[in-house]
Amino acid sequence: MAEAHQAVAFQFTITPEGIDLQLSYQALNQIYLSGVRSWKKRVSRMRNSVIKGVYPASPSSWLFVVIAILAIMYMHSDPSMGLITKIQQHLPLSLHVSLSSQGQTMLSALVFSTLLWLSLILALRFCLKLLLSYHQWMFEQHGRVSNVTKVWVTLLRLLSSRKPLLYSYQTSLPHLPVPAIKDTLSRYLKSVRPLLTDPEFKRMTELAKDFESNLGNRLQRYLKLKALWATNYVSDWWEEYIYLRGRGPIMVNSNYYGMDFLYVTPTPVQAARAGNTITALLLYRRKVNREELKPSRVPGTVIPLCAAQCERMFNTTRMPGVETDVLQHWEDSEFIAVYHKGRYFRLWVYRAGRLLCPREIEYQIQRILDDPSPPQPGEDKLGALTAGDRIPWAQMRKQYFSSGINRRSLDAIERAAFFVTLDDEEQGMRGDDPAGNLDRYAKSLLHGKCYDRWFDKSFSIVIYKNGKCGLNAEHSWADAPTVAHLWEYTLATDAFQLGYTEDGHSKGEVDRSLPLPQRLVWDIPSEVQAQVCSSLAVAQALADDVDCHVFPFREFGKGRIKKLRVSPDAFIQISLQLAYYRDRGGFCLTYEASMTRLFREGRTETVRSCSNESSAFVKALEDGETGDQCRRLFRLASERHQNLYRMAMTGAGIDRHLFCLYVVSKYLGVESPFLKEVLSEPWRLSTSQTPVQQIELFDLKNHPDFISLGGGFGPVADDGYGVSYIIVGEDMINFHVSSKHSCSDTDSHRFGTQISQALQDIMTVLSADTKSSSSAKGSAQPQAKKLA
Repeated sequence: MAEAHQAVAFQFTITPEGIDLQLSYQALNQIYLSGVRSWKKRVSRMRNSVIKGVYPASPSSWLFVVIAILAIMYMHSDPSMGLITKIQQHLPLSLHVSLSSQGQTMLSALVFSTLLWLSLILALRFCLKLLLSYHQWMFEQHGRVSNVTKVWVTLLRLLSSRKPLLYSYQTSLPHLPVPAIKDTLSRYLKSVRPLLTDPEFKRMTELAKDFESNLGNRLQRYLKLKALWATNYVSDWWEEYIYLRGRGPIMVNSNYYGMDFLYVTPTPVQAARAGNTITALLLYRRKVNREELKPSRVPGTVIPLCAAQCERMFNTTRMPGVETDVLQHWEDSEFIAVYHKGRYFRLWVYRAGRLLCPREIEYQIQRILDDPSPPQPGEDKLGALTAGDRIPWAQMRKQYFSSGINRRSLDAIERAAFFVTLDDEEQGMRGDDPAGNLDRYAKSLLHGKCYDRWFDKSFSIVIYKNGKCGLNAEHSWADAPTVAHLWEYTLATDAFQLGYTEDGHSKGEVDRSLPLPQRLVWDIPSEVQAQVCSSLAVAQALADDVDCHVFPFREFGKGRIKKLRVSPDAFIQISLQLAYYRDRGGFCLTYEASMTRLFREGRTETVRSCSNESSAFVKALEDGETGDQCRRLFRLASERHQNLYRMAMTGAGIDRHLFCLYVVSKYLGVESPFLKEVLSEPWRLSTSQTPVQQIELFDLKNHPDFISLGGGFGPVADDGYGVSYIIVGEDMINFHVSSKHSCSDTDSHRFGTQISQALQDIMTVLSADTKSSSSAKGSAQPQAKKLA
């Protein structure tokens, strides 16, 4: 333990002869090396601050400007048009005395060159910001790119030619615009038309008109004022009011999960899998800290996405409060928190400034697994406090965990880089019931036993007894694509970079002198134990109610869909509409998460997937309309969905604008019947696609079994479904469906069957058009020969 080494670094005893000073050179050496590592990180951060501060220029460009100015002056020309002379006149008197006339001119030229260089940087950054504010490229048809867009792409490539750091584009990203209130209301009314009867739609139209002509414009003015002042007019309110102010359990309701490979478990050795996974995560953290990660971009383009969500990925905890929670982020932690069979440990992953190798971390994890000590009274189910309601947890934390050994042990968990659970169960697609095992795997990652995860941590890793692993993530600090990027890197690094020995152990040499993992000590009074039982009961009831179903759809994938010249996401979303219509006999308000990371500090926007066009197609298909009519309606629905997605990505969505107007109304203390009704509408079908962002890390041609299962989340509405999907490779789509047993109208397995059938039925309809086109071409060829 680092504290133990530091405590015995130097000792002294007082004797009659004086003070006897004893030094531990090994401990002092470790302290010295830790200090060196700390200073290296500071220097690296200062260097990165300079590099990204001058982007898209480079620090060396300053020297080029200086040489150019001095060269022009050498030819007896004044490039500053008299400014250098004026700067020289205003130099301090001391410099006039100490420097010669030529020295003063040189200094003035350096000052002018620096000012010119900074001005050029500001001009370049302004140009880059203007270029990144252009979004018309997204609405152009494939293969029909306008000349304006071609010029735009060329200029953007020129300004982005230098290799950027992770955060290089941050200050050049545009701010999220506030849509015109008239446009938002028009789009809203169009989105709810297929869900309302004529009288209901007429009433909602009147409410919208009244809101626009009265209260709406007043709220809009306040919102525009915030947009001028804040970096992003949505994100801080979204984080606070949607996530941090929620007083119910975050387990199931907010947290989400990510799964391991579907077919492959790289090693059956639990400690070895933990060693590689932990190492991969810490290597990713190092890349984030050094800003060595490539900035995420819109797939297939050079358009950068906001990277702000990476800042709080590690060393972050959601702390409970009575009224609102708080996200707390610390500087780099050199340890992780580990849970195993009711005991909590602090595991140091650095020694003397060096990251432990995978084999050493495996060795330390195995020590925890072999530790026979029992849990302390009240320790084993302490994590249930993070799974239950937030107010009781906040009260317990303030009263019993704010000082003493409880505070120190809680700090070890909250300040840890991340949390690791060594689960004593086996999970994955195995045995005689692979489908059922995947469902249990999902439930285990989503809520576990309700006390063996620390749901407040930014993310927790679960390593199972058979070597399978997974992830549970807290939602307030970032959205799923950011965590998915981390998880892709972790799985790929674990399997393809770090690897294992033939007997399944991590690679590397072990330093046997490593200190034992530190067992955390608690003093849990009876009042806390009683609250733990109460929180566990709340969490267990919620967990038992969740119905999860995970299934790989193998009939076809994006390869076959793209041959039909259809967006895979639009194809899946329209299939979900058909599946829901068959399952429930009608349509519902549908949520599809879209990103707004084209803008600085952007998070998400809602795509309302249930549209007039999609509902018309579903009705036509179910009413037995002709194939040509169904295909025509499907094309319209697909184009409409793609347009809705583009509008959401470019800041022209509906729901975030209305949400912020509602927040302003609450601050002003005014009521809006329209906003109140809009914000209370339930999302009975909540959907999200998990993007594959680093396909280059996975060689699916040579390693086709290394397919990711993606991840999922709990249902948003008590009487609705949560559907997450990941498009893997060319021939597979993995689905995660959730609902609640307590609702008699929903069934995750039944809905999964409906999804599979809907996908196949739509493919059959669209493929018939392709077959008829092919046969028409075939019959036309002999006819052409006859005519010839």
